[in-house]
This record gives sequence, structure tokens and C-alpha cells, in this order.
Amino acid sequence: MIRKLSKEDNEMVMAFLSEEPSINLFIIGDIEAFGYESDFQELWAQFSEEDEITAVLLKFYNSFIPYAKGDFDAEGFADIIRSYGDTAALSGKKEIVERFEKLEGLKLGKKQVTYFAECRTAQNLGTDKLDVKKADISDIDRIVAIRETIAEFPPRADARDMILKAMETNTGRNYYIEENGRMIATASTTAENSISAMIVGVCSRAEYRKKGLATAVTQKLARDVLAEGKTLCLFYDNPAAGRIYKRLGFEDIGMWTMYR
Repeated sequence: MIRKLSKEDNEMVMAFLSEEPSINLFIIGDIEAFGYESDFQELWAQFSEEDEITAVLLKFYNSFIPYAKGDFDAEGFADIIRSYGDTAALSGKKEIVERFEKLEGLKLGKKQVTYFAECRTAQNLGTDKLDVKKADISDIDRIVAIRETIAEFPPRADARDMILKAMETNTGRNYYIEENGRMIATASTTAENSISAMIVGVCSRAEYRKKGLATAVTQKLARDVLAEGKTLCLFYDNPAAGRIYKRLGFEDIGMWTMYR
């Protein structure tokens, strides 16, 4: 049975999702931030005969994230997605979302698959050797400026507003290294919630690469997040970047697939 969820289901939902806090980072964060009664967010769950949750589907605007621990009613979830139109942005754990590829009536768009890694311990993060600072609202324009120098990761048009909103809602933080008042390396989190956070935007200016600056910023950021009892995660598709993250204690926990 699939039914729409409400705040009365929250304890059961969070217990189900919290067993994989990194994989469910976005669902947990959106529930904590916007609840079950927002006009742009809705949630459904599939229940067993024993009335236990076996799968969850999040709708955030026109984006959908399904999650399940075993077999689930993909066609039932697809019916819900179709009711909002035949084009949907779908993302999630690779083996879950790929169940939707062969279902009729869904236009999923271009497929992108990335590695999904998680860190639960600061054992390999070392100690501060450089002056890494935590950014505040006055630093936002500098963060956007350094990201604009990275050809591989062009910032969105609304990047400034997104960083500001994340800072104001404590769903994201930013760390950086500067030289002569100029930001030369940075790293951020996004989708922070009470139990997990995702690292994004790790970069350094071209002329400062291969000096360990981005790694130093990431180490400081990771230590602070882990010290709060949260689990850290990140996406990567570059094997070289993956090797760096693994030296810091990240471990691959699966693949994440997005259809845009």
C-alpha cells in the first residue's frame, strides 16, 4: 500500500531514512526544512502488511527522489510522478532509480551517474597547517567569484541567492583560504540537516593548484562537521579527485544517478 505522508508519520519516516543518512541526505534535509504540508513538497511511503515503511518518495517542486531498502512498487511511485506530468527530474541511488527507466509514460532526460562517498570519522583528516577561515554573508561575492574561475563547474545564475539562503537557514557553510585579501581556495557544504551534510564546491584558483590548498580547506570543513556528530558525503566522477577524498577517509557507498 502506498499513501501520502503527514507530520504524524515523521518519527517512523526518520527512523527508516536515518539508517542510511548520507544516501537520504536530501530527503531528510527537505523534511526538516519544509515538513509535510508545503505547497511545493510532498512525500509518500509504501507500507508492508505489518504497517512498516518499505519505501519513500519525495517530490520537491518537479524533482523526485525515491528510496527503498529492497524491492518496492516502482510502478506505483511512477503513477504518482506521472500525475504531475510526463517530464520529471528524477535522482537517487542507482539501483533504485534505474527501475524507472523501462516504465512507460516517463520522460527522464539525460542520465548522469556519479560515485557517492561517505566519511564518518576524522581519523585521516590531520590537523590545521594553514589559516582556513569560515565564511560569512560578507564573503558571498568572493565565493561566487572564485567558482566562476572553474571552467569545469560554472556556477548557476542564482548561485549567490542559494549561498545566502543556505547560510541563513544553516543548511550550508563555506570555508576558505585567502592571500592578500583574495580568496584562493574554498569548499562548502549543502543540504545540511541534523545528521548529515554534503561537501560541494571544492576548488582553488588555477595558479594555486597542486599546493594542497583545496585539500586543507576540505579537511577543516570535514573536521568541524564530523565534530557535530554528522555524517559527511559527496559526489565525484573524477578518479583523481576520488583518490584524494579516499585519503581523507571517504569510502564509496554506491552510485548516484540523476536524470535531467
